[in-house]
Amino acid sequence: MATSTLARLLSLLLLLLPLREFLPASHRPEDSGTGELHPIILVPGLGCTDLEARLTDAYQPSMPRCGILKGKGWFGLWTNVSHLVAEDYMECFEEQARLVYDPAINDYRNLPGVETRVLNFGSASGIHDKNIHHQKGCFDTAREALERIGYRDGNTLFGAPYDFRYAPPLPGQPSQVYSRYFQQLMGLVETASEKSQHKKVILFAHSFGGMVALEFVRNTPLAWRERYIKHLVMAAPVLAVGILQQLKSLAYQPSDMIYVPTALPSFRRWWRSLESSIVDLPSPKVFGHKPIVITRQRNYSAYDMEEFFVAIGFSDGIEPFRRRAVPKMSFFQAPMVPMTCINGVGVRTPRQLVYWEGNYDVAPESVYGDGDGTVNLISMLAFDREMRRQPGQKFKSIKVRNAEHSALILDEWALKRVIEEILEANQVSTD
Repeated sequence: MATSTLARLLSLLLLLLPLREFLPASHRPEDSGTGELHPIILVPGLGCTDLEARLTDAYQPSMPRCGILKGKGWFGLWTNVSHLVAEDYMECFEEQARLVYDPAINDYRNLPGVETRVLNFGSASGIHDKNIHHQKGCFDTAREALERIGYRDGNTLFGAPYDFRYAPPLPGQPSQVYSRYFQQLMGLVETASEKSQHKKVILFAHSFGGMVALEFVRNTPLAWRERYIKHLVMAAPVLAVGILQQLKSLAYQPSDMIYVPTALPSFRRWWRSLESSIVDLPSPKVFGHKPIVITRQRNYSAYDMEEFFVAIGFSDGIEPFRRRAVPKMSFFQAPMVPMTCINGVGVRTPRQLVYWEGNYDVAPESVYGDGDGTVNLISMLAFDREMRRQPGQKFKSIKVRNAEHSALILDEWALKRVIEEILEANQVSTD
């Protein structure tokens, strides 16, 4: 009994130690400097970016109060979303932050008269969660852990926030927004490398940022990535193989995917206008013909997504889904840079949604399977298989038991495992 109590006390004491003390001596950076560290660029999850907007003369507000900021320069559009409700701006936000799909060019754009920009590109300190209930839900805790082992913002540590309303394209797929972003990110990678005596760069991505980082690498010339990319580390990546949670967000509301201060119909309309709402839906290749949505009248499998769009009143989403999202579901080209994929498992994760009465205005009941609470285990394993079967791709997959989707960048016990992999990536030769 006494031995058991002592063991528990020692475990608690270990949790209080700085993360650096967890690491083997061979993995700890020298106190004298950061010369041995490869630079890191953080690619955050969905909604962690600060967005500003500017309304031009071409903007035609649907109601007078939405035009109050017209012609007055840049203002915070997605910076502190709790203000959207406090200032009664939700309906105006939905209008000004929505996207429009243009079938003529097979791409998305802002509403006419609305210009947007991403803030704090390049800074690891400029990535923030909008949820006031856990303000470190993005990369704050992970950034602090990296700083404890020697990384410094603007020197060896950088951030690459993106406009999360858009989804990263496959090679050859049109995307004006990501064409600019990928060029910016290539420039940031080169700058980070130059600041560290031309060392290669580690990309560290979380959640939806995993898809962004992966598609970025796949869109760059092979010779360039071989010269500049040391390693791609993805924690709990949300990839095009699909997750059931995304289906729930599309049908009901995205409060489980992105922070919503209050559940309003206008927010669901806004979410459905975004390209990021239709990617990551369950892939037929992975989820097969098994029902993933159950109603009294009929069931829907991953092969029935277009019919499901009709059922939830989202027929407008069928064409962009078919032309932009579906091709991603079967695209498994290896990035051909060393890659480590870290996922939590052993957490109840929805594998079927039950809308028995067919009412999509209420939260569904869920039938659970394995995963990290957001990403299904079946999706993780499918991606692992595809990467391992491709010759020349260096790939490592790690499963962390009982780690929820955000735990890998939030909870010190799980983040410790991620930091170990980053330090190992620093040491492993890629030549």
